[in-house]
Amino acid sequence: MRGAPADRTAEKRCSFGVVNLDKPPGPSAHQVTGWVRDLVGTDRAAHAGTLDPKVTGCLPILLGDATRLAQVFLEGEKEYIAVLELHGRAPESLADVLAEFEGEIYQKPPKKSAVARRLRTRRVSELTALEVEDRRVLLRIRCESGTYVRKLCHDLGRALGTGAHMGDLRRAGTTPFDDTDLVSMHDLTDALAFADDGDPATLLDTVQPAERALTHLPRVEIAPSAAHEVAEGAPVYAPGVLGIDDLPGDADEPLVACYTPDGAAVCLGRLVGDPGMESGTVVDLERVLV
Repeated sequence: MRGAPADRTAEKRCSFGVVNLDKPPGPSAHQVTGWVRDLVGTDRAAHAGTLDPKVTGCLPILLGDATRLAQVFLEGEKEYIAVLELHGRAPESLADVLAEFEGEIYQKPPKKSAVARRLRTRRVSELTALEVEDRRVLLRIRCESGTYVRKLCHDLGRALGTGAHMGDLRRAGTTPFDDTDLVSMHDLTDALAFADDGDPATLLDTVQPAERALTHLPRVEIAPSAAHEVAEGAPVYAPGVLGIDDLPGDADEPLVACYTPDGAAVCLGRLVGDPGMESGTVVDLERVLV
């Protein structure tokens, strides 16, 4: 077991941690992730959702064993600030048209995407015009993971009758991260230099415990004895469950995170049984984290 997240050394943070990186314009998300991996000196790193080279903003990067958590970013929403470049003056129907695009929408991935170009649905929970200036509209977009904002802007232009394309784009959030505590590449480089000089405090602020990436998931607390069984590949049985928080009422077999009483993450799994039962499997394993 790794012990309480707050008690881990900077070295342990870098082997099971997450950096809420402010991606700069220019390099791809893959390139930036490789730079962070090499800077930190870990053997593995993974990012939380691709951003095109010109796009900036929230790009959580998982370090070391934390790469096992990558699937959790499929469970939450993304938030973007985008410039909609209209090909004509914004019509008076702008607000009404934006409202029509909230909820379930159909999208076909663009030709340059890495997935099959099949029609699919994505949910847009918020589409708001923050500012309008002649032919430019500043949008806030909250949407399901896998939504193509460039395609959304194109479809908005068609619906508005003016035509449109996406201008600048910045990701403001990737559940459970947002842009209030972003770290730049310069911040990370400086923090690592300070740590090499014997001052790890800045690095401990810069690299968060990997558990930070799990805060949006229901939390199952299990006994230390159950955690040791999970480490050997066993599911979480009812006698080992000490408690559960934030369980959604409408989800079928939701993804949950299991912790020891000191707050150390043990595994990800699907809740398949009632936590209050006396025997049987409560959580089927998907990823062992110890």
